[in-house]
Amino acid sequence: MPLALLALAIGAFGIGTTEFVIMGLLPDVASDFGVSIPTAGFLVTGYALGVMFGAPLMTVLGTKVSRKRMLMLLMGLFIVGNLLSAVAPAFAVMLIGRVVASLAHGAFFGIGSVVAAELVSPDKKAGAIAMMFTGLTVANVVGVPLGTLVGQSVGWRVTFGIVAGLGVLGLLGVARLVPDLPKAEGVRLRHEVAALRNVQVLLAMAMTVLGFGGVFAAITYIAPMMTDVAGFADSSVTWLLVLFGLGMVGGNLVGGRFADRALMPMLYVSLGALAVVLALFTLTAHHKALAAVSIALVGALGFATVPPLQKRVLDQAHGAPTLASALNIGAFNLGNALAAWLGGLVISGGLGYTAPNWVGALLAAAALGLAVLSTVLERRDGTVPSTVVAAGVGAAEQRTAVRH
Repeated sequence: MPLALLALAIGAFGIGTTEFVIMGLLPDVASDFGVSIPTAGFLVTGYALGVMFGAPLMTVLGTKVSRKRMLMLLMGLFIVGNLLSAVAPAFAVMLIGRVVASLAHGAFFGIGSVVAAELVSPDKKAGAIAMMFTGLTVANVVGVPLGTLVGQSVGWRVTFGIVAGLGVLGLLGVARLVPDLPKAEGVRLRHEVAALRNVQVLLAMAMTVLGFGGVFAAITYIAPMMTDVAGFADSSVTWLLVLFGLGMVGGNLVGGRFADRALMPMLYVSLGALAVVLALFTLTAHHKALAAVSIALVGALGFATVPPLQKRVLDQAHGAPTLASALNIGAFNLGNALAAWLGGLVISGGLGYTAPNWVGALLAAAALGLAVLSTVLERRDGTVPSTVVAAGVGAAEQRTAVRH
């Protein structure tokens, strides 16, 4: 794998850390600013909304510059946002810093996915995308627990200062290691937007929303589920989340490897297994050991869908993949928000802390149904399956990769 993928993974590590570390530091931030926990929760919501809206906005603004330069500008924006959070004198200023940092998130992963795919041969694209996303998954195993520990020990401002430092490393890595790939020749904004009219691109994004939503329906409420239902101590939740992160790392790498061989079958297996595990989680949540295994499996199966879904969008968007790729990153966050809302509804309805697992199972099953529909439509229309493209048989795809 090219060293440029390491630079992209470092940037992804920093972004993943800042996205999730706030959850462990929320009580400290709320206390320092004198606001309630629900009010402090806007730091999470604001970030998610910033990713959703920032992905297309920043991608459109970046159509006039090379992808390398845009990646560098995005890392600069990420650094500024985290520094602003670190020195914020008031809650509103920190919220602004979070939104500024989030604007870089979707476009970085979207453009980074395109760049990663162009750095390797057609039969290794999903693996290259998975390598970049490894930075995000490792962040949940290393960055988030360490950032939470540092924040609780010496102050949350130090954590955000360190995250800004990670952004500097990512910026230097992109500047030094990523080749200066130009914009796709002849591709303009209208071509990028036109790619969104492709039903296969829209189906892939819908699969992203529902499939990843299935994961976060359960994980959003993992703390009360594990303490009130499974009987874990409050202090154990952090390590259970580390277990979830380890599952994410493994699933991401496996998903990237097998998606290059058989993309749609990989989605069938991962989404189907995810639906089953989430349904069973309503039962296994009552037993500590089984609950821990279930958490790891949810992380693994959920992130096994990330490389194939991202590559599916790149394949189906043809010669104008950048905007579609970035929007698919926003779709992950839309799935998070949708699942958290639906999970809250069933809990508020008195169905208990395990009820969101059923919500997650239904969302994953719906994503599987869309995957089957996507294949049926593809065969009916006589288009080239993604697995063939991934194997390097699609000559047009190869020409596109070279031209980019």
